[in-house]
Parts: sequence; C-alpha cells; structure tokens
Amino acid sequence: MTRAPAAALLCALPCLLPAPAAAQAGAACRLALLLALDVSSSVDPTEDRLQRNGLAAALIAPEVQQAFLEGDLPVALAAYEWSGRYKQAMLLDWQMIRGAGDLVAASRRIADSRRGEDEFPTAMGYALGYGAGVLRRAPPCLFQTLDVSGDGENNEGFPPATAYREFPFAGVTVNGLVINGGDYEGEVSLIDFYREEVIRGPGAFVEVAQGFADYERAMRRKLLRELTPRAVGALEPSAEQARERPGEQTARAFPG
Repeated sequence: MTRAPAAALLCALPCLLPAPAAAQAGAACRLALLLALDVSSSVDPTEDRLQRNGLAAALIAPEVQQAFLEGDLPVALAAYEWSGRYKQAMLLDWQMIRGAGDLVAASRRIADSRRGEDEFPTAMGYALGYGAGVLRRAPPCLFQTLDVSGDGENNEGFPPATAYREFPFAGVTVNGLVINGGDYEGEVSLIDFYREEVIRGPGAFVEVAQGFADYERAMRRKLLRELTPRAVGALEPSAEQARERPGEQTARAFPG
C-alpha cells in the first residue's frame, strides 16, 4: 500500500496529532491500559459472551485486583470492541482505578455491555488506529499499553504495519491475546501473525487462550504480566525463552 492511499484511509478515522509524552513528574497514573475485544463475524454469540464475561471476571480476580492497586499511582482503564473498518465502539471509557470499587464498577460495565456488530470482518489496522485515538485522550500516565484480543488475522483494510506507521504509537506497548480455535496449524499461524505483525514496543508479548472458554484464565495471566513491574534483567527474553511458545513463557512467569 502506498502512503497516499494510507493517508486517505486515515482521514476517515478521527484526526490524530502526535500525542505529547507524559512527563513522569506530572503523571496522574502509572499505566493507561486499553483493552480491545474482537467482535468480528468469526466470533459467534456464545463466544462473544464468554469473552465479555471472561474479561469482567478477570478484572475482579483477587490477584488482579491486588496488581491494579499496588503502587503509589493508580491505573487508568478503558475498553472497546472492534470488527470491520469503521466498526469500533467504546465499552468502558477511561476510568481511574483507585480502589476495589472502581474495578467492580468497570467489571459490571463490561459484563452488562451488548455487542454492537456481528457481521463484519477483521480490520486489525483500523482497530489499532482507533486504539491510538483512545490512548491520545487518556490521562497522562507513565506508560501506555494496548491489549488486542482476537481469533483471526487481518482480512480487511490496511494492515497493522500501516497503522503503526501512520498513527502515533511512540512509547505505546501493544500486547496480543490469541484465541486458539483448536487447529494446531491455525494456532501456530495466528500466533506467528500476532508475534510478527501485531505486538510492538518494550516488553511486548503474546498470551494464548485455548478457545473462548479459556479467555478468562488467559486474560488474568495477561493482566498480571502487564500490571507487574518487570525486573531490569527480564526486559529481553533469553535465546531459550525466545524459542518457547508465548503461553509457555507466561505460564512460567505466572504459574497456576
């Protein structure tokens, strides 16, 4: 795709200027965490409900609550659903998580949400571009992380590489949660797609859910890893760790 068509496509989404980096001294929170749920046509109603309820349950799991509430600065949380090119919708706008009550409220909001679309393909580039816009209006935090969950590769619109080139992603870590459909070859292909084209930034990683029924467990692991400060020596995986499948690395870091 040439730069001119890409720029034309970007104009269809909200105009974005480069977001200024949050000065650490004036940061209102330690992390702006944005969660993106796949509601493309490959996700049936039962799977959508498992995903929504799984995220809601993961947010209020005791160990996740503890991870949210540790530290001197709070976490800012938001979530949206995505599918086709212009089919994104906020499920939870930015909410500062200062106590258990805030997490319960966020969990209920997501659990009570209803799917807006169910017949559109997987426009990953557009989903990322939308996420960049949501992150731009996040509270000033020390770090920004975008979570992208999905059960398929990009099959409509511009690819993730174009989104990363055209939208302001400087300083943003993008992690992935692959929802495996049970086909080993398909699973490996989708993991490779997320590892090679979706995740980006310092410490970015892929978590794997073995089907939508496993979404809650995988999301708990993912949130723990994102909310727990990394040790300096753990920023880059060793050669042996790099050969492991993504879920195995997380399983070793957060057993159980």
